[in-house]
Amino acid sequence: MERFKTSLVSRERISLAAVALITIGLLAGLTKLQVFEYQELEARSERNRIRVVPVEPRRGLVYDRHGRVIIDNRPSYTVSVVPAEEVAEITLANLSALIGLDTLEIRRRIRRNLVNRYQPALVKKDVPFEVVAVLEEQATQFPGVSIQMERVRLYPDTLASESFTGYVGEVSEGDLQETQRRDLRLGGMIGKKGLERYYDPLLRGTEGTRYQEIHASGQILGPYEGRKWVDADPGTDLTLTIDIDVQKAAVDAMAGRNGAVVAMDPRTGEILAMVSVPGYNANIFSSVIPDSLWQALSGDSSTPLLNRPLTGRYPPGSTTKLVTAGAGLEEGIIAAQTTFQPCFGAMRFGNRNFHCWELGGHGTLTITGAIEKSCDVYFYQLGRKLGVDVLSDYLGKCGFGRATGVDLPNEAAGLNPNSRYYNERYGRGKWTWALVLNNAIGQGEILSTPLQLAQLYCGLANDGIVFRPHIVKRESKISGEVMTISPVVSFRLPFSPNTLAILNEGLRLVVEGEDGTARGLKNPDYSIGGKTGTAQNPHGDNHSLFVGVAPLTTPEIVVCAIVENAGHGSEVAAPVVGDVIGVYMSVRHPVSVASNAAVEER
Repeated sequence: MERFKTSLVSRERISLAAVALITIGLLAGLTKLQVFEYQELEARSERNRIRVVPVEPRRGLVYDRHGRVIIDNRPSYTVSVVPAEEVAEITLANLSALIGLDTLEIRRRIRRNLVNRYQPALVKKDVPFEVVAVLEEQATQFPGVSIQMERVRLYPDTLASESFTGYVGEVSEGDLQETQRRDLRLGGMIGKKGLERYYDPLLRGTEGTRYQEIHASGQILGPYEGRKWVDADPGTDLTLTIDIDVQKAAVDAMAGRNGAVVAMDPRTGEILAMVSVPGYNANIFSSVIPDSLWQALSGDSSTPLLNRPLTGRYPPGSTTKLVTAGAGLEEGIIAAQTTFQPCFGAMRFGNRNFHCWELGGHGTLTITGAIEKSCDVYFYQLGRKLGVDVLSDYLGKCGFGRATGVDLPNEAAGLNPNSRYYNERYGRGKWTWALVLNNAIGQGEILSTPLQLAQLYCGLANDGIVFRPHIVKRESKISGEVMTISPVVSFRLPFSPNTLAILNEGLRLVVEGEDGTARGLKNPDYSIGGKTGTAQNPHGDNHSLFVGVAPLTTPEIVVCAIVENAGHGSEVAAPVVGDVIGVYMSVRHPVSVASNAAVEER
């Protein structure tokens, strides 16, 4: 009996101890939850019932120099999924049928744009309003799905402006790593090309934040006021140097052709027009571009994604004969009346004949006559006297072989070869000085962008002063602050006033001389000068080039045109430039043009 009582007491003690231990464990657990983990649990609970919604700022608008809109914004709806709230067997299946994406693709986009499980991950942009209506009316069938109204870029489809506007696209992992910018998030929008990229920190503004209270089922209960909302700050508006009238004229003049046009004001370096054809519709990048469309664009043999004015590298042909002429004058090799051996259609050098474009020859010429008629034989002889390195030095001082510094990304530097380049390419002693003959007429290894050529002629038209090319004229913040971009002198051409006068006389004779290669541009309304070029193309027919300056008395516009696979500069590129200058003059000087036309009729 005694043993039974002892056993009973022991069991009671054990039970009490167990209860005590359990109680202590519960108390410890409650203490841990209520004291030590309170803040974390409260935050988790808040995340479960509060949805953080990023507010995209209004991206800055872009205008031409006269205040006409070039890049606008339009409303668009974006579908996102909050991973913590989705019900896989319901959300993905229903959403897939509604927006036309399979569930695997929706999953992939959620993973790609995931910030955390409680923030919306972008799935599809620019969905039709009909889809939005279904999602609003049948919200219970789409747990975790949210809709945001955003502004999407609207680019003009008639200005071929993508060479300078570029486009925006979704922020990628690569963008985050490359830019190291903390104001970016996956699924947001960032400038990818053109001024959209160069000026992105100004254009995009600052993102805001608002909050929504949600039910455990994922249904939105309404705005949550328990946290302070942060307003989005709109981006800065930009006024460009572009003139839509001149831009349209360039587009029309290049219809049915491939190539580039650049128009500039030589007095300031302002870019009035920039066209690259063929191009693409930048609006396709405002949404998620299908892989098939991207492959079609990137694989197109006509290279519509190539920004020809900035990154197209072309042999400049005879347009750089002005540099050869200027170098000869500055080095004292020639003077205004210097003549060489007559041109009979070719020049013998070593065991090879170097031909002139005019097989019948040009006879005996001075330097202005050689420019007027674009005589290759005259410039062969001048180039031989200059040598590779002297000519390369002058080309470099005229801006070739280096970027212009324009306020647009990814500009190419071109190629300005010298003896060191040839030694590295062919080996020391394994190339001949005959290479300079080709360089002297803008052939050989010399490569230039259309913008570099326009820059050279701006200097010739502006007393040797070269302003840095730029495309933004004014920045206007939402606060009302306006900053005007002042012209910046980039460099000066290495030519004396006397040399510049001789070169400009040559430019005048190209159009107004009896034998000028572009005499078809001569007109009674205003004077034009310029230089034709025909560049050999190893991949097809010759490229046609012309750079024009007008009016010659007080130059206001320089236009460079390169038309690919089109033949002689006088036949194709020169009329293109003439059309662009004609529109500029009729818009800027309508009275003088009209009065001259009336006199001509009488």
